[in-house]
Amino acid sequence: MSAPSIITIDGPAGAGKSTLGELLARRLGYLFFDTGVMYRALAWAVLRHSINPEDDEAVAALVRRLDIQVHPPGDATDGRLYTVLVNGVDVTWELRHPDVERIVSITARHPAVRAILRDRQRAIGQRGRVVMVGRDIGSIVMPDAPLKIYLDASVDERARRRTNEIRQRGGSADLQHIRNEIIRRDSLDRHVSAPATDACIIVSDGLSPDQVVDLVVSRIDCEPGDSQDTRAYDRAETSDPAGTR
Repeated sequence: MSAPSIITIDGPAGAGKSTLGELLARRLGYLFFDTGVMYRALAWAVLRHSINPEDDEAVAALVRRLDIQVHPPGDATDGRLYTVLVNGVDVTWELRHPDVERIVSITARHPAVRAILRDRQRAIGQRGRVVMVGRDIGSIVMPDAPLKIYLDASVDERARRRTNEIRQRGGSADLQHIRNEIIRRDSLDRHVSAPATDACIIVSDGLSPDQVVDLVVSRIDCEPGDSQDTRAYDRAETSDPAGTR
């Protein structure tokens, strides 16, 4: 089985894209690149510099000054999937702060910002042997990628996962509040969240991370343009109905 040199994974907030991307990259020996952290890093910087996230010119000027680096986790033992540096400062876990979550979709929707960050993302993707995760990677950033995955999950499932993630890190999380925030994010991200026409669609409710990876690997030999929707996946084959993510 010959894996494509570029695999894209898109989908809504909380669908499990980062977990899938990291596991798949590890299995294939590829670079894992979660492009969403670039937008989160920008949102973090917007807060730090007290910039109005609605001010497209100010936000675009800021992103031009930022050096955003994404590295493997190295020797970190705190469960991180990568290390994010903004102008040399490690902001990896700060990117999950509720204040960043609140404005990331606002800062990311400015056309100039998206153009700048898409160019940076595209340059990384063109190196090959990479699993790229985001919202519009298969449809816009890397439209010629040989394998595109669109990972989806219900709002309730995504809210449950995000709540558990926060609590496992020792934080406080209200399920209903997080559910409302996911619905809000879905509305804000609608302009970039549609799957590519040739994407393989996977709905991960009730599936463990390893089962989702197995589904993706089974699609590696998809022909270009062979769109597949796995929403009819036989749940009777699922041994982990709770789905720990």
